[in-house]
Amino acid sequence: MAKLPAPDDRAAILRDAQRLKMTRSAHAYVRGSTARFYEWLQEAGGKVPQGPQVWICGDCHSGNLGPISSARGQVAVQIRDLDQTVIGNPAHDLIRLGLSLATAARGSNLPGVTTALMVEHMVEGYEAGLDGETLAPDEETTPKQVRRVLKQALRRRWKDLARERIEDARPTIPLGKRFWPLSEAERAGLKGLAGEEGLRKLVTGLQHRPDDSPVEFLDGAYWMKGCSSLGRLRYAVLVGVEAEGGGLETVLIDVKEATPAAAPSAPGAKMPADNARRVVAGARALSPFLGRRMLAGKLLRRSVVIRELTPQDLKLDIERLSREEAVRAAHYLALVVGRAHARQMDASTKAAWRAELARNRSATLDAPFWLWSAIVELIQSHEAAYLNHCRRYALQAA
Repeated sequence: MAKLPAPDDRAAILRDAQRLKMTRSAHAYVRGSTARFYEWLQEAGGKVPQGPQVWICGDCHSGNLGPISSARGQVAVQIRDLDQTVIGNPAHDLIRLGLSLATAARGSNLPGVTTALMVEHMVEGYEAGLDGETLAPDEETTPKQVRRVLKQALRRRWKDLARERIEDARPTIPLGKRFWPLSEAERAGLKGLAGEEGLRKLVTGLQHRPDDSPVEFLDGAYWMKGCSSLGRLRYAVLVGVEAEGGGLETVLIDVKEATPAAAPSAPGAKMPADNARRVVAGARALSPFLGRRMLAGKLLRRSVVIRELTPQDLKLDIERLSREEAVRAAHYLALVVGRAHARQMDASTKAAWRAELARNRSATLDAPFWLWSAIVELIQSHEAAYLNHCRRYALQAA
């Protein structure tokens, strides 16, 4: 077995892993370049309308939506990554989602006409979400990728999560490619975190576990996971808790460092100053199933977000799409985002935002011109940045 990285050696390895991930496709580059996206928005000046001040995802690409389990075991498709969440402009989420879908369409060799149709159906889906349309997974409107992953989520159990995340159903984390050794300070810090009352209440509040059950630290490891978040502190922690019928139940906890958001907040927006508290507040507003399973904490004097991973939490994969599925995916995912925004708005705010979305539509494109032009300009800038990124990576490797 190859020598595993020591804590002091992680940074260089993580930087290289991030650069490699972003060479795999233009879609992968978009997912990992949140900061570049907001640099463009700043350069765009007044092209983007100012929507109502609500919590937004801030990094609303297609990979950040997927099935989420509630504390009671219900499953729904919601936003699943809120690292960049702020009280901001909902137009930013629409543009970010449109860019993600457009690059997925290009990666699937779909014609530009399909991209235009996707943007139109994305706006229709978003407006339906504002109007409260449900997310019933029927075959007529739901993409097959979503139906498949929902069915998979509903039948998954702990052993499936263990095999996927830690490749072992036993209560230890096998060190290897994704899981690295802890420093003494990290292990002590994670043990202390597992012993805190807040984490105990978080764990016992899920899956009908006894409210007074103690939580026992079993194992922990540094977790190499994600793309844009590579380089932050990230840990997988196994804890044991008494199950409802007796015996010890193993729980997998994700501990992730919270850092300042690249997404710009709305002028005068009042948000928690602590980054972990900001993430949890945004999650509870946008994705209640996930937000109620999250906790803000401190580890090694850094803000961290803590959540239990459940077998039902899955990522949507829309890397390869047919024309029909691309259009369905655009409508469905935008509907998810529309519902997330709408639950924070009253009737008059929704009506005003819908009226703004209806402006600047041409006779040939049933989508706001600002949205279409933003996506086109972003594709151009990100395509060039992606190719330059690949060139630099190739020269470095050579």
